[in-house]
Amino acid sequence: MLKSRAAAVKRRLGDNEANAVARMLRVSPQKLNLVAAMIRGMKVSRALSDLEFSRKRIAKEVRKTLASAIANAENNHDLDIDRLVVSEAYVGKSVVMKRFHCRGRQRIGRVTKPFSHLTVVVREVRDERKTV
Repeated sequence: MLKSRAAAVKRRLGDNEANAVARMLRVSPQKLNLVAAMIRGMKVSRALSDLEFSRKRIAKEVRKTLASAIANAENNHDLDIDRLVVSEAYVGKSVVMKRFHCRGRQRIGRVTKPFSHLTVVVREVRDERKTV
């Protein structure tokens, strides 16, 4: 039996990782990726504060998703939230609703309303410095 493409692409999380997924966000993937790229590789405390003061409309939803990933790391995987970094933040394309807008002289313009998916993966980094 064939598995779906999404199931084949999905990778397993490591022992020091946790994730959260937000689906059907009403924003284009291109606009959402601007905010996702902003937090990639950051410590979670810094990423949360940057999202709090971002002027992008979708930053509020990205912040909720990041907070959910942090809660999953703490409650489900027993990770230390002070050592978490955003290891991955990627965007997927979802459905595009098509609507019509009435124009002048009995013409119709097409309006597309895109939706996106957001996946945030946080990883606990261990301090590799040796104490002498």
